Amino acid sequence: MFKELVLNDTLSAIKKAVNNKELGELTEEILNSDNIKLTSEKPKNADFGDFAVNVASLARYARIAPPMIANAIVKYLPTDNYTTSVVAGFINFKLSDKELANVIEEVLTKKENYGKPEGVNKEKINLEYVSANPTGPFHIGHGRWAAMGSSLANLLKFYGYDVYQEFYINDAGSQIQKLGRSLNIRIKQELGENIDFPEDEEERKNYYAGEYLIPVAKKFLEENKPTDDIQVLSDYAKEYMEKVQKELLENFRVHFDKFYSELDLHKSGKVDKCFNALKDKGELYEQDGAIWFKTTKYGDDQDRVLKKADGTNTYLTADIAYHMDKLDRGFDRLINIWGADHHGYVARVKASIEALGGDPNKLEILLGQLVNLIINGEEVRMGKRRKMVTLDELIEEVGVDATRFWMSMRSIDTTLDFDIELAKRSTDENPVFYVQYAHARACSILRNAIKEKINTETGETSPAPMSEEELNNTLHNFNTNSMLKAVPTAKSLILKLEEFKSMIDYSAKTRAVYTICRYVQDLASEFHSFYNSNRVICEDKDLMKSRLCLIYAVKIVLNNALSILGVSAPEKM
Repeated sequence: MFKELVLNDTLSAIKKAVNNKELGELTEEILNSDNIKLTSEKPKNADFGDFAVNVASLARYARIAPPMIANAIVKYLPTDNYTTSVVAGFINFKLSDKELANVIEEVLTKKENYGKPEGVNKEKINLEYVSANPTGPFHIGHGRWAAMGSSLANLLKFYGYDVYQEFYINDAGSQIQKLGRSLNIRIKQELGENIDFPEDEEERKNYYAGEYLIPVAKKFLEENKPTDDIQVLSDYAKEYMEKVQKELLENFRVHFDKFYSELDLHKSGKVDKCFNALKDKGELYEQDGAIWFKTTKYGDDQDRVLKKADGTNTYLTADIAYHMDKLDRGFDRLINIWGADHHGYVARVKASIEALGGDPNKLEILLGQLVNLIINGEEVRMGKRRKMVTLDELIEEVGVDATRFWMSMRSIDTTLDFDIELAKRSTDENPVFYVQYAHARACSILRNAIKEKINTETGETSPAPMSEEELNNTLHNFNTNSMLKAVPTAKSLILKLEEFKSMIDYSAKTRAVYTICRYVQDLASEFHSFYNSNRVICEDKDLMKSRLCLIYAVKIVLNNALSILGVSAPEKM
């Protein structure tokens, strides 16, 4: 990675200059301290070079002028990969044409593996996301977690981790009984009874009044005799909604390794086991008839109830057992994607892991903000039970590709404005169209290289620029020298291709999927700009071959990035 290359070379050259007493009062001890933090960045003026390292901060320790520091360092820099120049306290690096051509060769050699780092410690990661109640359709907030979670899983797998994707089904609480009671009303309505949900808002909270239960009621009556057995109705509705949710997830290109039932967790005895373990460790106490967990002992802002006065468990009790079960299954790291409203939950879950002898640092929580749906310039208000804008409705309106891309476009801790009309447009304003069109354009150029040309006025045909065999030989039997001709007019595009490696490294380490969306938009922009300024299919055969290799490299990197995002890379549009 070029940024790291020039920075590491600079740091190595500084050490040599220090050892040779050429940097004033700067010592190796100071250099190795946390006070020295240099970075490699792109110069604002591209004429200065491709990268620059500002060494002016060393002046306070060396007690000599920044230009003198920079010139002293430059003497010890290698010259094989780049040339250097000094401007004030900046050391500028201009990469050689051969080094840039090597980027194209690396992409063409590694193909789908381009960007994957080597020597990564293969952590076993449990990634839990979505984890919605099986009580209704997914709303668009679930869609954001689904898109970001599956894209993060793809990213971490690409990076080299062993990722296990899990969906925690909240099927053990009172909400399942509410679902059964709600289905009972819909069934009676289907049978012609004059019955409806309570008008009182407080009473209505004990039901799911959405119309989505009407087809469930119809299906139940097709298969069963009417019944007032709420448990039977609850089980039927839960199974029906789980099936609907799983089918939607598959359609949305989200694939879980396990759907983990909270009800099964209770039946296994693991919840009681964790509760008793905390009790035996003296971590619990009784107050006002309830059993409390001493979470303040581990940094929480207040203690938490595990068992209510009526003897029933709180949600936290099962969550403790669930996270301990994950650790017991041998995962090195647990990553959860939760809504921002779960912020206060983080400390108590970490407290439980520590209290039971686990490492709380193995748990990472990514807290996500909500989605604002914009239709015709106006924000649509949503509720979980009524007038819900569902994920399946959104997908039907704009498609899987646009939904996935838009849902991943912003940092997870930022509210997302999803503009439906813009997401449907086939214009450059729509980022997913803009990126997919770049991939399709690259494919079109490669097809045109082996396609006969037809004169639209005379109808006459001229031979294809090259045969399919010659194109394949160009793209698969290459060397750096054969690609040098493309470099002078494509430097910015090549640097963007090389940036894919550092972007993947950063994105994986920070769990940031949105940076991939940003990257492919930038790469598409560089590619469209290059295409508009340079003829790829041209009379100069060597130049054409060199540029075709570059186009193929762009196609590969776009495909790699879009694959991580779970977005298709069309060859025609």
